[in-house]
Amino acid sequence: MTHTSALSHIRWIGGGSGAGKSVIARKLAAKHNAALYDTDKAMAEHAKRCDPKRCPNLMAFLDMSIDARWVDRTPQVMLETFHWFKGEGFDLILEDLRGMPRDRPILVEGFRLLPHLVAPMLTELSDAVWLLPTADFRRCAFDKRGSTMEIPNRTSNPGRALANLLERDAMFTERLQSEVKRLGLRTLFVNGSISEADMTDDVGDILFR
Repeated sequence: MTHTSALSHIRWIGGGSGAGKSVIARKLAAKHNAALYDTDKAMAEHAKRCDPKRCPNLMAFLDMSIDARWVDRTPQVMLETFHWFKGEGFDLILEDLRGMPRDRPILVEGFRLLPHLVAPMLTELSDAVWLLPTADFRRCAFDKRGSTMEIPNRTSNPGRALANLLERDAMFTERLQSEVKRLGLRTLFVNGSISEADMTDDVGDILFR
């Protein structure tokens, strides 16, 4: 069985942080009787399961102090060395998915779904969509959740840590946009111009056509 046939029942929602992926995925999973796989919730377990030789950026990250992670490095370096942005542990996502029942669709969501890694798994290009938030929408989403300062407040310089994180995430979203365009994949831009309900419908129209 090929990768695509083994995973043909899976739908993928990737994108930048703060785009509303989790909320949309929960609503669509309920509407379409799909199992939900949240890649964020799997991160701690995957960090334990990762082979150190296959996850060098993760190993380096775990050895860093909180300031070394978020204050002392430039956003560009943070972007280029962040383990999940490098695709480390994606094999564990696939391992988990292959172990789940195939009796109904599985909806997978999270920023770890990098386009170049997901594309070879697709039966149809419309089995996946990436949500790309604007910087303003992302900041408003974090503020609304109350999570804006969750990491920065653990550092010695919360202001710099926050600025670094926001710039890193903006660059990551730009990278996603370039990659999905190159691969001919589906995207939706998230800027607050339409309601969450309408955005959910738009994502559902792509994935559950």
